[in-house]
Amino acid sequence: MNRALDVAVAGGALVVASPLLGLAALAIKLDDGGPVLYRQTRVGKDGSDFDLLKLRTMVVGAETQGAGAAVNRGDARITRAGRALRRLSLDELPQLWNVIRGDMSIVGPRPTLRYQVEQYDEQQRRRLEVKPGITGWAQIHGRAALPWRDRIALDVWYVEHRSPGVDLKILLRTPLALFGGTYKGKTGGWTAPG
Repeated sequence: MNRALDVAVAGGALVVASPLLGLAALAIKLDDGGPVLYRQTRVGKDGSDFDLLKLRTMVVGAETQGAGAAVNRGDARITRAGRALRRLSLDELPQLWNVIRGDMSIVGPRPTLRYQVEQYDEQQRRRLEVKPGITGWAQIHGRAALPWRDRIALDVWYVEHRSPGVDLKILLRTPLALFGGTYKGKTGGWTAPG
């Protein structure tokens, strides 16, 4: 999607989602009193870092406990409010602000962590040629149910074949993909190459 369309879609979606965001913020605050937003450094276009925004769904300091950055279904670090937000993928709504800021696009490969990017081979690094997205080709083809290597291959396919028609197909299929789950074992589907 082009930048103007990204901003228009993200801005409109933020307006429509604002009541949901307000309710989610209240639920998070009532749950444990901690911060509403969670920021995590992710890798964007051309390998540049940015702060990804999410609604906080886990206890404060969760990255230093248990499985660290990986999250699995039933993870004890997920809060009560967090379970509902994750089930409906509402925790991703603040990324609309990442789109408005220019860090992300509506459609593109999901942004990953630096330690994962450092292990990409030359072909896999192609996924960094476009802005990361809120939804993408890998998301409509299985999300976290796919092995990590397959997700990256689908993202590279998107980079090589992106078009307004492909973006539209992704947008139309995203609502169905939301019900496919977001968990994939103790490492979130990530295994080191080799």
